Amino acid sequence: MAQQVRKVVEMAGVSKEYALGEHTVTALQPLDLTIEEGAFVAIAGPSGSGKSTLLNLIGCIDRPTKGVIRIAGHDVSRRSAHDLALIRARNIGFVFQTFNLFPVLTAAENVEYPLLQMDEVDAVERRQRVAHFLDVVQLTKFARHRPNQLSGGQRQRVAIARALVTQPDIVLADEPTANLDHRTGEGILALMRDINRRFGTTFIFSTHDRKVIDAADRLVGIEDGSIRYIATRQDGRWHPVRPTQSMNPERTSQ
Repeated sequence: MAQQVRKVVEMAGVSKEYALGEHTVTALQPLDLTIEEGAFVAIAGPSGSGKSTLLNLIGCIDRPTKGVIRIAGHDVSRRSAHDLALIRARNIGFVFQTFNLFPVLTAAENVEYPLLQMDEVDAVERRQRVAHFLDVVQLTKFARHRPNQLSGGQRQRVAIARALVTQPDIVLADEPTANLDHRTGEGILALMRDINRRFGTTFIFSTHDRKVIDAADRLVGIEDGSIRYIATRQDGRWHPVRPTQSMNPERTSQ
């Protein structure tokens, strides 16, 4: 019997509304979504489509108005801010388009920083993890460099190592190639794809970048706060898993 793949994201009937003065703005219509361990997923759609809201809910940065969200087995739908912070620290890594590195810390210190919040990881293990993940992103010789001494691609590699150092269930990447030139962006995507295959790390991207969409093996198309389709890549082509309207992956990058 084949081993069942673990679900790291489970969303059922999830919606999100925001108060804007006296009005209520619906950012996400009720939706269902499941993502399995080891997936390399692009959540794609035009600006204002709801993809960042969806990523924030998966990342426990925000809570749903309605519905149930389970992240790595934890029901995060109604958790306190303190509980959500703990889940973020231990289960989720983040990679941002602006890198979000501390300018006064070295590359190694930036990678180590999330581990300082984890009492169960002692100094020896911290050093070992930092060295290991700097090696994974091929920056060992730049460990003592500060961000202003690194190129944009190198800074994003530091951010990836920092996201991985807590050994999270999921890495969320919000437009990770937006501030990089084409060649550097392709190199960063290739690195993340290699990490995904080597370690089985689940990557979830929020993007409208065609390069990111083309690198993914699963595509969630979102527009006007609703999931329009879900597709998987097979033999170099997208095949709809759950279409809710005519599937058009090209439109997601507009």
